[in-house]
Amino acid sequence: MLVTAKLKYSPISAQKTRLVADMVRTKNVSNALNILQFTEKKAARNIHKLLLSAVANAENNFGADIDELIVSKIMVDEAPTLKRISPRAKGRANRISKRQCHVFIELSDGE
Repeated sequence: MLVTAKLKYSPISAQKTRLVADMVRTKNVSNALNILQFTEKKAARNIHKLLLSAVANAENNFGADIDELIVSKIMVDEAPTLKRISPRAKGRANRISKRQCHVFIELSDGE
């Protein structure tokens, strides 16, 4: 059984989010939630909420046992970048790239 959840257009770069995603990949759900709860990164909060959503999907839609679930796959992809400008001296402008990412998580029951 595979259960999925998606987070689209998360306002943090994919590179920063991958650092947190690598910490919980192939862990069981209870360990992953503990790791995310005590990680002091902005991306950890987003992935924690996404993991809770995936667990709720497994429980409500498939009647899965939460203790047997593991994080089988977690992927972080880049989303479209928001391009902004910052005014500078003498009428010039600097480009600011506000990067976003998509996070996809897949839980399995080990079978």
